[in-house]
Amino acid sequence: MSDDFIRYPMLEVFYQQYLASEHTADFIQSVSSCYGVGSLERLARYGQCMSRRAAVLAIGFLGDFSCNETLGRALIDDDRCVRMLADNGMREIWPRQGTPGQQSGLKRLYRLNATDRTEEAIELASSLIFENHELGEAWNQRAIAFCSEGDFMSAIEDCKEALNCNRFHFPAAMGLAHCCLQMNDLNSALEGFRLALRINPDLEGVRNQIRHLERTREDI
Repeated sequence: MSDDFIRYPMLEVFYQQYLASEHTADFIQSVSSCYGVGSLERLARYGQCMSRRAAVLAIGFLGDFSCNETLGRALIDDDRCVRMLADNGMREIWPRQGTPGQQSGLKRLYRLNATDRTEEAIELASSLIFENHELGEAWNQRAIAFCSEGDFMSAIEDCKEALNCNRFHFPAAMGLAHCCLQMNDLNSALEGFRLALRINPDLEGVRNQIRHLERTREDI
């Protein structure tokens, strides 16, 4: 056995191999053969820096929405790499909520909004929300569609519902803020942007937007 396998936890070895090779499938197979998602969550919260990085990365590949709390906490980790991996990982697990059919619907919602098929997106999102009121990503995607159609009030309400379902949904907080800007409600926009930044402190664009709005409000 090599010194590396003796000196470092297996998860860190797999992570170093992944960084060298960028073979995602090999990393997933290696990790899943030795670690359950629960163990990865514990390492993501309490492991050393390299273990936290590896665990958060692995959760993004192997976890589901039940890992949302762990990844949400990782957004404020001391290590910037952990925070970046958590940001990416959360976007991966959000559509893994609900039944297989609901998950398929959430993925279709992404495609509908990406191709500006907003009416279809609103119809599908409404159907998913009717099935499962807790699907935060369905609320968020419907908010995106409402915003594209200029229905900012409906979009704001859906962003709030997304945040009620998922308190770490910083894109919903950002969406809420942008809709408030469209309605010239600077105070509510500031609240939305500040919430997004509290959830995810690495949103530099949001930080700059807050500074701009604070200066604008002072000039009014």
